[in-house]
Amino acid sequence: MEEKYISKAVIARLPRYYRYLGNLMDEHVERISSADLSKIMKVTSSQIRQDLNNFGGFGQQGYGYNVKYLYNEIGKILGLDQQYNMIILGAGNLGTALANYQHFANRGWNVIAVFDRDPGKHGGRVREGVEIYSLDDLEKYLDHNRIDIACLAIPASVAQKYATCMIRHGIKAIWNFAHTDLEVPEDVVVENVHLSESLMQLSYRMTHKNKNKDREKD
Repeated sequence: MEEKYISKAVIARLPRYYRYLGNLMDEHVERISSADLSKIMKVTSSQIRQDLNNFGGFGQQGYGYNVKYLYNEIGKILGLDQQYNMIILGAGNLGTALANYQHFANRGWNVIAVFDRDPGKHGGRVREGVEIYSLDDLEKYLDHNRIDIACLAIPASVAQKYATCMIRHGIKAIWNFAHTDLEVPEDVVVENVHLSESLMQLSYRMTHKNKNKDREKD
């Protein structure tokens, strides 16, 4: 059976649901209505119901949502009930920061190796259990280890080269921090994180917010 199409907007909201429901669990909230959840998330209750109905609904009329149950079900939808092995290409400031982010392991994303072209870093460790290898050893490592996700924290000029190499060795998921759009086969998923573009959006919002304030003063 063909899987139901879910819009990117709905998928983008799922991590927010998961985070807010986690906060509610920390506050020992056992159930919540779509109306109350909408106030917390700044999303209409109608939108919440529409989003969750894509996956079966999960609510009970007159009761609302069981917070723990909904949290666990969204976690399953996001694949957080599984374990993934992840490698990072690039042991610079960004790659090192990502490798050191312990919260990844709590969600099932296990960083098991980092690769870099700097010989001075080879053989070192980003943290306990995470060694830095030469990029020259990447193909051999891929042939002998199960890797689910590859994170690119390398210059845009070489990102496509290494993405193509990893895809050839079976990588099907790439988390791309390189400032370039990758060309990949249809069966490979890519999540692009362009930090400068995010900052530009923030700059836009700041600029136009200030312009609106100036208009209100006139």
